[in-house]
Amino acid sequence: MPRFSHYEAALGSQLFEKVKSCRVLMVGAGGIGCELLKNLVMSGFNQIELVDLDTIDLSNLNRQFLFQKQHIKKSKAQVARESALKFNPNANIVAHHANIKDPQFSIEWFKSFDIVMNALDNLDARRHVNTMCLVANIPLIESGSEGYLGQVTIIKKGETECYECQPKPTRKTYPVCTIRSTPSSPIHCIVWAKSYLFNQLFGIPEEEDEELDKELNDENADEIANLKAETLALKRIREAMGSQDYPKIVFQKIFNDDINRLLIMEDMWKTRKRPAPLVYEELEKLKDTESQMDQTTNSNTLRDQRLWSLTENFSMFLESIKRLSTQLLAEKVTNPDASLTFDKDDIDAMDFITATSNLRARIFGIEEKTKFQVKAMAGNIIPAIATTNAIVAGMIVMQAFKVLNGDLNECKTVYCSPDRRPKSILSESLNKPNPDCSVCQSAHVTLNVNVKKATLRDFLKEVIHGHDEDEEDICEVSVEEGGRIIYDVEYDDNLDVTFEKLNITDGKMVKVTPESEDDEKYPTVFAISHR
Repeated sequence: MPRFSHYEAALGSQLFEKVKSCRVLMVGAGGIGCELLKNLVMSGFNQIELVDLDTIDLSNLNRQFLFQKQHIKKSKAQVARESALKFNPNANIVAHHANIKDPQFSIEWFKSFDIVMNALDNLDARRHVNTMCLVANIPLIESGSEGYLGQVTIIKKGETECYECQPKPTRKTYPVCTIRSTPSSPIHCIVWAKSYLFNQLFGIPEEEDEELDKELNDENADEIANLKAETLALKRIREAMGSQDYPKIVFQKIFNDDINRLLIMEDMWKTRKRPAPLVYEELEKLKDTESQMDQTTNSNTLRDQRLWSLTENFSMFLESIKRLSTQLLAEKVTNPDASLTFDKDDIDAMDFITATSNLRARIFGIEEKTKFQVKAMAGNIIPAIATTNAIVAGMIVMQAFKVLNGDLNECKTVYCSPDRRPKSILSESLNKPNPDCSVCQSAHVTLNVNVKKATLRDFLKEVIHGHDEDEEDICEVSVEEGGRIIYDVEYDDNLDVTFEKLNITDGKMVKVTPESEDDEKYPTVFAISHR
């Protein structure tokens, strides 16, 4: 019996032929992507191109089943291809270890596919693929998962809403003064350790003066001045990195001196519990007495899952700051401008963040967290569920069958939600395009142009205004590419510069927006195709 006879019987010979000949672009080879690629090759899809920029990490192995321990640090796209071919050796899979936003993935390249399937985990890439599919007029199946929640929907130009039609939730931020002076929850301490202290000591310090000035008022002028002084002092302390006393100097500064400075501001503690500074010498004596680190070592398998004692946090702070300092100083030997970047999968970084956030929490009487909990909060992690990814990947393929069969009216937005029992899988009709969406309501045009010869002036005169338009009319629009202004009413320096020199090359998107109030409010997006 032929390998896919059961699929042909279920789908019908006509649809199954479409499946076999369909060219699929799959973006992302992570949690959903691994399940999806397996589903595609097992369902008869033979022409698949896969794009993913990432490499395989140890933390991926519990749910991304196409990868194994020996694959760590290798390309996700390449390894996923190799593993999927074991399910169906006859499939033609092309893997690209690259960024989907790279110029090589042009509009003409997108147009070569019959359907695009997103298995992404970041907003920027999703937006890019959404725009490319609108310009290329290719159906896109968008998907996502978050813990036990999953979603699949269809995006088709002019017929359904696009990815940008609905506003996306903004990332939660915290006032600098709250983080630095008056924390009241574990997340405040974790953000302080990760975004402020780690960067001040090992990374590239963020410029906070502007944010502090925004929060300045008559009541907190002294507090703002103290915070700026603290930051300056840390920059000076950083120069002592590598010395034997460096961990003690940092500890004394952030857990004692800075806290005592806060206590001087009596008005701040009228309605709040006063913080209690930590004393280095007292903790050192306590550590020697209890030998807590020996206990931690003996129960290493449970250490990340349980709360550390005060002395364990103290000892881990001292150890981790030494390890991170050694790492940074070693990098500075070959690169004087080297810095460290926080990575939730870096053991030294997570030990440091856990210890420092818990010590700060102890000072302010806030609940302390395990290393496992700190990692989830610091990395904005909602634990991934393998079964959710499997369900979502299955729903993608089911929707793909309907798209290929021309049954767009039968397609649904499908949700996986265990909170709505007895039904775990729910669906609703696809929404129509949002008439106020500036992305899908814009005109999308493919512009064939020689980027080596064409100038911005040529583009404005012959494409935007027509060959016979007067020179003065050129000023009626603004031109952007990749978020940068190329031309507007008050900036015409680039008029005689070629597209190539402006870095407007094959695959780039140029957005032209009318300046006149009488014109349409939506821009025109030109997809550049070099000829």
